Amino acid sequence: MSRRHKVAFERAFADAAQKRVDALFQFPNPTFYENRKRLVDLAAQHRLPTMYNAKEFVEVGGLIAYGASPLGLNRRTAIYVDKILGGAKPADLPVEQPTTFDLALNRKTAETLGLTVPPTPLAQADEVIE
Repeated sequence: MSRRHKVAFERAFADAAQKRVDALFQFPNPTFYENRKRLVDLAAQHRLPTMYNAKEFVEVGGLIAYGASPLGLNRRTAIYVDKILGGAKPADLPVEQPTTFDLALNRKTAETLGLTVPPTPLAQADEVIE
């Protein structure tokens, strides 16, 4: 992680905690994904419940993630590649939005933050990390 990113992340989390924000939402960003462990650690350090866009954040201790399923995106990409290799013009293919999403929860992180996850999200989650 670059020194610039490290300082910016630390400042942003300290500022959010100082302002007593209730929770954070992390937008998809390659820099955030690359530094996911540091971001999750800062959220824990400042006791800030944070929602992420990818389950990999939850796997390293993040609270909750909801985002487009990488497997679903890859399947749709394969269909487009097949159409293009079969002669379809890319400009003639429609733009699609994701249709499958993953929900991941980290129960241990919720407990550490003093949060109780209701039964419905637990039942709907694709992955619950204990």
